[in-house]
Amino acid sequence: MIELNEKNSGILQKIFLPNKLNVEIYLKREDLIHPHISGNKWHKLKFNLIEAQKLNKKTLLTFGGAYSNHIYAVASAGKQFGFKTIGIIRGEEHLPLNPTLEFSVQQGMHLHYIDRTNYRKRNNKEFQAELAENFGDVHVIPEGGTNMLALKGASEITNNIDIEFDYICCAVGTGGTISGIISSQKGNRKVLGFSVLKNGSFLKTEVRNLVYEYTGENYSNWDINLDYHLGGYAKINYEFVQFVNQFKENIKIDLDYIYTGKMMYGIIDLINKNFFDTNAKIIAVHTGGIQGNIGMQTKINKLEK
Repeated sequence: MIELNEKNSGILQKIFLPNKLNVEIYLKREDLIHPHISGNKWHKLKFNLIEAQKLNKKTLLTFGGAYSNHIYAVASAGKQFGFKTIGIIRGEEHLPLNPTLEFSVQQGMHLHYIDRTNYRKRNNKEFQAELAENFGDVHVIPEGGTNMLALKGASEITNNIDIEFDYICCAVGTGGTISGIISSQKGNRKVLGFSVLKNGSFLKTEVRNLVYEYTGENYSNWDINLDYHLGGYAKINYEFVQFVNQFKENIKIDLDYIYTGKMMYGIIDLINKNFFDTNAKIIAVHTGGIQGNIGMQTKINKLEK
């Protein structure tokens, strides 16, 4: 049976950040669903796991970088639900393993490293078929888990929100989570994503295509802000690190430096720039990924020095 206790998915925590527009922020604590399969990773994996079980597949094969929350979550889900797991990792092996990959191996995941040129073929059906031939009867889950089954899961993120709101915000990496959220809103409330990638304008096309494939609709109630990636994926600066530290001190909630931290940084900056209407209510989705902060510590130490 593929299920977790999702009651924590409904927790909305009001964030007290006084501002002249009286904008209210509620953090949707998807990070509390599970210690390892947390946040959007559970939502995106849920129906992929159910499908693998339905097809009687015993092994999951997926893709990610050395610090990938997705790799970490798939490894944990494999152990919890009785699947073998294979992680196709971008780049060369580095020993000792970083905490993300060490945890994944402890969960039973087999790591297979490929160079960056071949890694770019990860969405190519022929390349996936070649991997499947090498590794046996595997169930392939795309990088980040993003496919139509992931959208089905991500669309459930908004199911148990019991207050009226004007905006729902999330970080955007591969586009699966925001696509599911857009699909769930059916053209109603505004959905605002924050790209964690530099030159992320292509994400708007990706998301538009994903939503259309899933719903058959072209909704216009959403956008992706491209201004808060801080230089690119996993790039940070001193001011941002101070922001995350201050948020934890004041609000008592950990943010991750790659996704949710950048979203919150963007939301608060936009409030200060009068982007939102007076008295607007914002739901900000905490997509978990706190495990990735360990891998960022060397960068943080350098900045703080």
